[in-house]
Amino acid sequence: MKYTEVIIQIPDEEQLRERLMAGMLAIGYDSFMETGESVSAYIETEIYNKEELIGFLRGFNKNAVLLKAGELPDQNWNAVWESNYEQVVVDNKCVIRAPFHEKPEAVEFDIVIHPKMSFGTAHHSTTFMMIQFILECDFAGKDVLDMGSGTGVLAILASMKGAGRVTAIDNDEWAYKNAIENCALNNITNIDVIFGNALSIPEMAYDALLANINRNILVEDIQHYSKRLKPGSNAVLSGFYEEDLPLIVAEAKNSGWNFVRKKSQNNWVAAMFIT
Repeated sequence: MKYTEVIIQIPDEEQLRERLMAGMLAIGYDSFMETGESVSAYIETEIYNKEELIGFLRGFNKNAVLLKAGELPDQNWNAVWESNYEQVVVDNKCVIRAPFHEKPEAVEFDIVIHPKMSFGTAHHSTTFMMIQFILECDFAGKDVLDMGSGTGVLAILASMKGAGRVTAIDNDEWAYKNAIENCALNNITNIDVIFGNALSIPEMAYDALLANINRNILVEDIQHYSKRLKPGSNAVLSGFYEEDLPLIVAEAKNSGWNFVRKKSQNNWVAAMFIT
């Protein structure tokens, strides 16, 4: 699979860059690296559209400028990505690291992932907060649905916390394959990884939902998730901003969910509901 790298000049302002990356995720870009003066974004070459990107940047911010675009072979991409990848420690309880990092001694949950091009390395605020929620909740014996599973890190942590059956679904082929690989890396055998979307959810009843996607997909798919969740299930959603929370809460209420609490980081939100 060939990827194209685009380099965007943009001020080193955290919220501005978070918004840029969220917008680029919505048009097909699936991974990012930041420097002091720019953001590098990566997209499958076959779906790269320069005109679409320029139009997006014009509407986004006058200070966001396309500096460079070019195809990047898979093996070179992986080398670049790994050389910039750092492990993440969440609340001194869980570490998300690559195979080339040393195993830590003092954390309860040690998750190893191949840091390829899948979303979900815990560097992003949304994944970090989702992990915090999982650490705080009881998953023992529960059947869990993970939508937009990316690397599979959330599903893997739920499994490590004693979940029964776990279903992880993503509509990106690279993420699908990467999640399978990461389950094997962590000796996890109770996760069923599916290449698909909300219409691919198996006809079974789940005790918990994890969905770290984006606002538009969440609003559209909450109704589908609801059909597969038992009454009284926990649903944790992220991938949206503070200002989007009322819309998410309203849509969840339409499906009979009750808002419980939220976490916020860099204007991103993770919210918990009870179905």
